[in-house]
Amino acid sequence: MQRRIWVAAAALATTALASPFAFAQAGKEIKIAHIYSRTGPLEAYGKQTQTGLMMGLEYATGGTMMVNGRKITLIEKDDQGKPDLGKSLLATAYSDDKVDLAIGPTSSGVALAMLPVAEEYKKVLLVEPAVADSITGERWNKYIFRTGRSSSQDAISNAVTVDQPGTVVATLAQDYAFGRDGVKAFKDAISKSKVVHEEYLPQNTTDFTAGFQRIVDKMKDQPGRKVIFVIWAGANPPFAKLADLDLKKRFGIEVATGGNILPAMVPFNNFPGMEGAAYYYYGFSKNQANLWLVTNHYTRFKSPPDFFTAGGFSAAMAVVEALKKTKGDTNTDKLITSMEGLTFDTPKGPMTFRKEDHQAMQSMYHFRVAPGARPGAMADLHLVKEIKPTEMNVPIRNKR
Repeated sequence: MQRRIWVAAAALATTALASPFAFAQAGKEIKIAHIYSRTGPLEAYGKQTQTGLMMGLEYATGGTMMVNGRKITLIEKDDQGKPDLGKSLLATAYSDDKVDLAIGPTSSGVALAMLPVAEEYKKVLLVEPAVADSITGERWNKYIFRTGRSSSQDAISNAVTVDQPGTVVATLAQDYAFGRDGVKAFKDAISKSKVVHEEYLPQNTTDFTAGFQRIVDKMKDQPGRKVIFVIWAGANPPFAKLADLDLKKRFGIEVATGGNILPAMVPFNNFPGMEGAAYYYYGFSKNQANLWLVTNHYTRFKSPPDFFTAGGFSAAMAVVEALKKTKGDTNTDKLITSMEGLTFDTPKGPMTFRKEDHQAMQSMYHFRVAPGARPGAMADLHLVKEIKPTEMNVPIRNKR
């Protein structure tokens, strides 16, 4: 142990002699801002991300919270799911708090407001878990990286379960960037089935009656297989209310959707045999990082890690791996160089930042709800197949 410490110190000294800037940084803390929805409509997602981020930093640094002799300090800020507030908080983090980089936010709407701030201050923003394609598409700039999955990755993986000849689809989504980008990506991803109706409802909808009626009116007399594909985030997901309508028995209309946090997936058990694709489910990955995450999360919180816990963990591992590559140097240009094309470990297995748009290429998971799933219990998901990054032709949507 003493020999390893001595070798590390010697290496740091050598680096410092080679670079005056590196000498100035040696021992100085690495400041990271985490801007997320600690409150607001996506509070549950944000809190999971924060838990995962802290656990990921612990795992990636071997419990030291240090990289190359520099301590990592995390500054938390609550954007409340409000774009203007998120934009302001990021500017304050870069200018007043002097953070080296930032992670977040939870909401796609907030993320889109924050992108120009990163470009203005010439600092890295690692987006986790906001999903909208436009974040790494037309609104992207070179300071933006994303470990969270994109709408296209969601759509392409979910198309596997829905896109069949003779299938007609109605989409149900929230009326903001996440929902609209998700539907657009889904429509781009399918080639055999046909979208016959798009229903967009306010983000905080609790009464789905009118929206459901419009969907049923459009779908009930359609020939062939009929599917409602749901893209929904945050509180008040529509699945329990969809189950109450018993649409499959009454009209032959199926429900399909992607994965979500565990509480939101409890109603999935009302749709035995339903298929979809998930970003993460704690029982699907068998690698060392996920084993550590699942074991320690159970020990500390008496529950399995969730969807966004894994996302925060992955973001932490990406940051630490990039900092190891720069030997702790937080110069923005060096960070960007180290992160472009970087492959890093995560609870989902390896991810790689694509050089063209800095989107993390990653696996998704085709699941099926168990036929004997018990309503009201934790979602009983069975893995059909891990969809590898090489199996998804994720389009590059920016204009780099």
